[in-house]
Amino acid sequence: MKSWQLVRVIAGSFILISLVFGVPGSPLFLSQWWLAFTAFIGVNLLQSGLTHWCLMESLLRKLGFPAGC
Repeated sequence: MKSWQLVRVIAGSFILISLVFGVPGSPLFLSQWWLAFTAFIGVNLLQSGLTHWCLMESLLRKLGFPAGC
């Protein structure tokens, strides 16, 4: 898997997990503060789209994942 694909898988997973823990109607609800984590991920996705730089992708490349196109 390419690093840019893995970034999207990780971001999507984190968003779904934080929604499961942060939405009051969820059976696994812990606290609405988990929604702040959702917002943090959204801000990072927006920043990477505007600046063409992503910290997670840089870390994955250092771990040996190929960059891809």
